[in-house]
Amino acid sequence: MTAGEQDEYRALRATIRERGTARVCIFAAGIAAWAAATIATAALASSPVASLLPLLLLACMFEAIFALHVGVERIGRYLQVFYETDPPASPALPKWEHAAMAFGRPRGAAVTDALFIVPFLLAALFNIAPALLLNPIPTELIFVGGAHALFVLRLVVARITAGRQRAIDLERFQRLKAERP
Repeated sequence: MTAGEQDEYRALRATIRERGTARVCIFAAGIAAWAAATIATAALASSPVASLLPLLLLACMFEAIFALHVGVERIGRYLQVFYETDPPASPALPKWEHAAMAFGRPRGAAVTDALFIVPFLLAALFNIAPALLLNPIPTELIFVGGAHALFVLRLVVARITAGRQRAIDLERFQRLKAERP
């Protein structure tokens, strides 16, 4: 492995580490900001439509976390295909990405959610509560409820997409590697 390749490998592993940390920090700070916005909306709003502002904050936070997750997974597959070769390009390089994919989720093991789907679903539920307390008219209920339903749908679609991403990215990078001269 050349010095440039070693530098690229180290930089990409560092990117994975940093984005993983950023994802958790964005979630923690974002939930605090969303909670403050939701409480302010519940205390000050006179219209159910006001619940859309904290929902927008929630959606933006989710999209940032999702983008970081997709990027980390994609970098991982790139490293797996281009650096974790058989035989190894360098005995000093571990086969972390291969091991992580093979490890999967063993039965009975602790399960984590990189996208924080359950907390986001609960936040969406809590977010609509102030709007419902204001006795919305049917039009407001449809509009506000529809926006919240679209957010929940986005969470479900993102979860399904993320579950398929590794295999899709792995296949694409393998094809790109095979096409290289």
